[in-house]
Amino acid sequence: MDRVRGLLLLALPPNPDVEEKKMFNGVAFMVNGKMCICVSNDEIMCRINPLIHEEMVEKPGCRAMEMKGKPYKGFVYVENNAIAGRDNLNFWINLCLEYNPLAKASAKKKKK
Repeated sequence: MDRVRGLLLLALPPNPDVEEKKMFNGVAFMVNGKMCICVSNDEIMCRINPLIHEEMVEKPGCRAMEMKGKPYKGFVYVENNAIAGRDNLNFWINLCLEYNPLAKASAKKKKK
């Protein structure tokens, strides 16, 4: 997790809006109020452009996130062995950061 945090912060412009939240059995890094990348167990979950989803799930160690048995386009899991080495991890972090400005933020829940 510290490795992802460090490289994510290095890849961002100065004074980024980054927040860490406990989500998906791990820690999600929210960039500009949107889920960008999540670290849990031995893998990361990346929010990527849905237009490149099919191409990315063909990469070794990458698989689609599923909800109710169906692939959830734009969200992929990347295994630890596929992010070994700085260049490999940077590849996935940069994909997440490239898509972040285009991603929609989740609706805010109303407080009761």
